[in-house]
Amino acid sequence: MEVDNHAPKRKRGSADYGNDYDDENATFPPPSAAGNGGGEVDLSLLEALEKSQQNPVEALDLKTLKKLVLSFERRLKDNTAARLKYPDQPEKFADSEVELHDEIQKLKILAGGPELYPELVSLGTVASIAQLLNHDNTDIAIDAVTLIQDLTDEDVLDGDENDEPANVLVDALIENNALELLVQNLGRLSESDPDESAAIYSTLSTIENMIEIKPSVAELVCERTKLMKWLVGKIKIREFDSNKQYASEILAILLQNSTVNQKRLGQMNGVDAVLQAVAMYKSRDPKIGDEEEMVENLFDCLCCLLMPLENKERFVRAEGVELMIIIMNQKKLCYGSAIRALDFAMTNYPPACERFVDVMGLKTAFPAFMGKIPVSKKNKKKGYKEELEERLISLIASLFGGILRGSRRERLLSKFVENECEKIDRLMELYMRYSNRIKAETDRMKQLELDDLEMDEEEKYNRKLDSGLYTLQLICVILGHLWTSEHSRMRARIELLLKQNKLTKKDVKDILQEYHDNIGDLEGPEEKERAQSKIQKFIAAFSS
Repeated sequence: MEVDNHAPKRKRGSADYGNDYDDENATFPPPSAAGNGGGEVDLSLLEALEKSQQNPVEALDLKTLKKLVLSFERRLKDNTAARLKYPDQPEKFADSEVELHDEIQKLKILAGGPELYPELVSLGTVASIAQLLNHDNTDIAIDAVTLIQDLTDEDVLDGDENDEPANVLVDALIENNALELLVQNLGRLSESDPDESAAIYSTLSTIENMIEIKPSVAELVCERTKLMKWLVGKIKIREFDSNKQYASEILAILLQNSTVNQKRLGQMNGVDAVLQAVAMYKSRDPKIGDEEEMVENLFDCLCCLLMPLENKERFVRAEGVELMIIIMNQKKLCYGSAIRALDFAMTNYPPACERFVDVMGLKTAFPAFMGKIPVSKKNKKKGYKEELEERLISLIASLFGGILRGSRRERLLSKFVENECEKIDRLMELYMRYSNRIKAETDRMKQLELDDLEMDEEEKYNRKLDSGLYTLQLICVILGHLWTSEHSRMRARIELLLKQNKLTKKDVKDILQEYHDNIGDLEGPEEKERAQSKIQKFIAAFSS
């Protein structure tokens, strides 16, 4: 799942670094030197003049760091003292606030020297910066947010091979409750104020930066703060804006690699909240690119949520299956995303498969399986139709795996008999396409081995998976279900098509055997044994 495509973060400009230039100390060439005999201009002198008027560049080293920190701490101390002494007289501490603002801006230059971060931490300055997130003046708190955002910016850290300094900084921020204060600060920022709205974006950017540096922050921030609650509240708002788009992206980042966060959000009624958010687009398309990206993020969130079993149950209970079918029938931009969500919901979860059949899902899915996939200018990207084909194959395999008997099973099987077994024809067409790909990849690997490039069996298998082997395996699983149904017309059609393509049942059996031998135990040894037993029945059936 790509999650690094939000709007570009604000870049630091020279104005951010303060202005230590002192006009009184500027030196200028004497008037007589400005020209040469009253004729041609001496360009070297003009160049010298220009250089003399530029700000002096101070080397970014430990000495500069200590100087900046000392000045900042003094201004912070002065401001704190003034506020304590004159709590009800803002005019008495206004000047110290302006000076503190200027010092915070000057600290941003430290982003140019990440190697100094450990010293910044040892000086205790991170505690002072974090403390500012709770400052009574919202503007100062915003200054602190943008400072932390700049110090943790990926553009600053990407070029640094040693990521230890950045980790030291993030650890110090966490230790000084920066996560709690950042999220707490969100509560007092108003979307109606342009500066505060920008600060909301900066806060989300800062949290994303910290996660990129230290992935464990994704679970930590959800454990310690109410960030998830804030994000869910934001995506439920009907009006679109850049902060809603970014909130959807941060939520997707929090969910993508964390079962803990997926379950946590599920317990917070998150499945229903995300369904409400995507339902706004069931019959209309996003108006602009950023809104389109937000909808993709929301479906990413939904698919991540649908990984734990208990959230699949919540999805079915919240009529998520029905909503996805409605979206498919509308044939709008979200068509493919709805298929993807159904694929996640129905994988290893029979109740979702049963609901899908009950609400006329077969009537919606099989035209798409036959290749009738609506394509618009917006979703015409390369590989779109192929990706949906693979999702639909997975979905149909899940249906066969989840519905083992009864009238629903009969309705599913009947789809492969109607219209002179056209669905079996389509299945064999897909079989040949993916089989040819795997053969081409196998030939490439043999050539590489001739060129003395050694690959172990695991690497070879993974390369075949990347070429579509898993989809080919699922096609064979579906053929296994059709074959073991012992329906004479279906068996005859499969045998005819195999013969026409110069194949035998052994070819199908060999693919199933490779699948059987490589089933992992990620979901536990019992589940592995159950899955292998099912595949073994298909292998035995094709052997007879």
